[in-house]
Amino acid sequence: MTIGVLAVQGAFIEHEHRMEQLGARTVELRCAEDLNQPLDGLILPGGESTAMGKLLRELGMLDTLREKIRAGLPVFGTCAGLLLLAEDMENDSRRHIATMHITACRNAYGRQLGSFFTCAPFADAGNIPMTFIRAPYIASVGEGTEVLATVDGRIVAARQDMQLVTAFHPELGDSTAVHQYFLSMVREHLANGAA
Repeated sequence: MTIGVLAVQGAFIEHEHRMEQLGARTVELRCAEDLNQPLDGLILPGGESTAMGKLLRELGMLDTLREKIRAGLPVFGTCAGLLLLAEDMENDSRRHIATMHITACRNAYGRQLGSFFTCAPFADAGNIPMTFIRAPYIASVGEGTEVLATVDGRIVAARQDMQLVTAFHPELGDSTAVHQYFLSMVREHLANGAA
């Protein structure tokens, strides 16, 4: 199983380590040519969504990523990755990949001082640690999008088909639950492709 990790900006190394810990091979995606190789899944890490979106356009990666995701490639976006995937944003007119039926709110918890840590239920995994750093949240979800976690009444994780997003950084905690959840999506996708 090969997982491509977007490595143009942001905290991608931690995702690579977590994937490798769980037995998946990772490749760093830094330019348009990197998207030509076979991938079973894709991770869009945290970072700065505006900078990442700009780099994806300049590097000629944005349209190809959108096509692959629309074709069903499993994708997991954390924090800035969530913003890249959001179809709409409450407080920003920019759109990037925009394949997921969610409305997000950028820097919803404030600047760096608004960062915090908590434990809350995620999907069927029970309580897991959640680290929020200048985090967004999901203001609303559209049809076919399942809410996987909420904190203080705000949606912080969701899934639509083969797209998974978290407002928090599971790669920074001790739990592997979210990454295992993503890999189960990848296995589901591979099984359906083989059927």
